[in-house]
Amino acid sequence: MFRAEQENIETQIRAYCAANQLPDPVEIQWTPLPFAGKWGISTSFFQLAAQEASQKAASGGRRLNVPQRAQEIASDVAAALKLPAGMSHAEAVKGYLNLYFSQPQFSKRVVDAVLTSGPDFGRGEPKNERVMVEFAQPNTHHSFHIGHYRNAILGEALSRLVDFAGFETIRASYPGDIGLGVITVVWIYQKFYQGKEPEGVHERGQWLLNLYVEATNLLEPKENETPEEKARREQYEAERRELYRRWDAGDPEVRALWEKTRQWSLDELRAILDMIGVKIDVWFFESEVDQMAKGIVDELIELGIADDERPEGPVLVRIDEKLGLKKEKYRTNVILRSDGTTLYLTKDLALAKVKFEQYNVDRSIYVIDVRQSLYMQQTFKILELWGFKQAEKCYHLGYGFVSLPEGAMSARRGRVVLFKDVADEAENRVLAEIEQKNPDLPEEKRKEVARQVGLGALAYAMLQVDNNKDIVFDIDAALNFDGHTGPYIQNAHVRACSILRRAGVDLPEAVDFDYELTTHEIELIDLISRFPRTVEMAAQEYRPLVIASYAYDLATAFHSFYHAVPVLQAGSEKVRLARLRLVAATRQVLANALYLLGIQAPEVM
Repeated sequence: MFRAEQENIETQIRAYCAANQLPDPVEIQWTPLPFAGKWGISTSFFQLAAQEASQKAASGGRRLNVPQRAQEIASDVAAALKLPAGMSHAEAVKGYLNLYFSQPQFSKRVVDAVLTSGPDFGRGEPKNERVMVEFAQPNTHHSFHIGHYRNAILGEALSRLVDFAGFETIRASYPGDIGLGVITVVWIYQKFYQGKEPEGVHERGQWLLNLYVEATNLLEPKENETPEEKARREQYEAERRELYRRWDAGDPEVRALWEKTRQWSLDELRAILDMIGVKIDVWFFESEVDQMAKGIVDELIELGIADDERPEGPVLVRIDEKLGLKKEKYRTNVILRSDGTTLYLTKDLALAKVKFEQYNVDRSIYVIDVRQSLYMQQTFKILELWGFKQAEKCYHLGYGFVSLPEGAMSARRGRVVLFKDVADEAENRVLAEIEQKNPDLPEEKRKEVARQVGLGALAYAMLQVDNNKDIVFDIDAALNFDGHTGPYIQNAHVRACSILRRAGVDLPEAVDFDYELTTHEIELIDLISRFPRTVEMAAQEYRPLVIASYAYDLATAFHSFYHAVPVLQAGSEKVRLARLRLVAATRQVLANALYLLGIQAPEVM
């Protein structure tokens, strides 16, 4: 917002340095000053003073006191500066140059910047790096549960965040579609239920989960089972293993059943991702990566990264030894069993190779269970040993478990809390609330808003908790319109929309803020000005939580403003118009922050 002014000051600083035989400050970094009644930015002269001290020492000159010299430079620069319009004064404090903005000019510039940029306010400059975020990847032949949702919304929020910050972003999903668990469902479907599948995308997906629960019950040993029960169970197990062997051998009949039932799972997954606003760009499947994975093992052996201990043992990588570490840190991991079968690690390594070589990914982010932290670090280190420079920019965004306080919705589904059940419950509760509070709202609009608020409540409940921590999801707390929740933030946006509707006028293109601002106005302007920096920081740290906290703080500030500061009934037309523009700017930034969280911003409620 004040880039031109900063560049003006930087030019003057460089001119001062050149005129006084000081080292050229290659990069001048500015940081915002903590707000204390006025807005400003600051830069340090410690590095410049240290460079000067080093040069003098090298040439045999007198020794400089760096802190003292930094303050001298800051004082001289402050005295020499010709401040551009919009800046009120400069001061030197302990080696720092502090520049302060005129309050009316700063307020106007912030509000104007938001309303000019609109949905792009806070968007970063292009970073010339490609990021792939891998998330939303439940195993097939199961149904999408609340834990899968935490993964999906966390990955989507991160994808929106890094994209908004300026990175070219690719969303990737890597569902597990092979393995004994998958074949278990294919087996019971073939044996007992072929042709009996229900209609409906969600009904079929949930039915597959029921089949898995039933099959597991049939295949698990029971206490006090009779010889006949044991024989039947062992027969079932033999049939399942034989089916797996036939799948692995490419048997057309088994493959056809697997593909048919897999598609039901994928249909449900895609329907839910569409419901929550996730569009995957690239789909990888474990079944497709498996053969590729076997091919990389020989390469790793040839490069001396992996040790081949077959036929007595597996192929493995002694990571600490290969890295030259004296103490155990990354340990050893197997990449191929002695029977020639691959592991998750083998496939993740092969897939990383595809990401780097075929998709030219510079950064690869994995949204995976926090319990896989060591495994992910092992993967990254093997990629580093393999020579992929991108390994240093691989990142594991871990997340904890999700459970319910009482598990009331889990008994029907084999101890699994289905996302669709929770989402429907949230939407129905919001719908009932809207029907009571806003009965004049048309039915279709009520349903639309109920979906927006219900899903917003679920998303915020997942994102406002540190991703590494477990969540006990309480639907009553999530839907509270007055708590630390999504509906509370959405309601701030609704209130802003309501003020602007009732104003009944188009916003003026520009208004000065040269009147005495209330503390509520100052707080709003200050928070709005921080949004671009908040986006940048959250993206650098891969932390959607930062945006979730910011959105709540902005909503809280606006709710306070709403109750305390007259807008439509302001004392003068000039103040009224300025406050309307401030309301419009707040509404826009709330919408932008909600978008980054994968939450829609309703205009009515």
